[in-house]
Amino acid sequence: MGKHIGYQKEKVLEAIKDSGGITSAVARRLKCTWRTAKKYINEWEDTRIAFEDENEVVLDMAQSKLYQSIKEGNTQDAKWLLATKGKRRGFTERQEITGADGGELTLNVKVNLVESNRTEN
Repeated sequence: MGKHIGYQKEKVLEAIKDSGGITSAVARRLKCTWRTAKKYINEWEDTRIAFEDENEVVLDMAQSKLYQSIKEGNTQDAKWLLATKGKRRGFTERQEITGADGGELTLNVKVNLVESNRTEN
């Protein structure tokens, strides 16, 4: 990205901290537009990594809440988890059909055409 006169990397890192990985939260802290915040988040490797880490922290928090809910007996949350993360064990509402070892599936179709006995007028 180009050279900017404006926000320093440390200021952007500070705005990212505890933002929950939400660009508009970073923008509010920097007092700029969403687009400008996004540009600065992507400006430096350190800021990109910090923003990605914020996103992962939020996902971990949500996953912890889901885990706790399942431990407390919430069967809807358990079903949702099985339908998403449990897909590899066959827990899914949709079946995906593939060939051997996940490869292409080859179908051979035989079509028999039957002539009509209808008379045309």
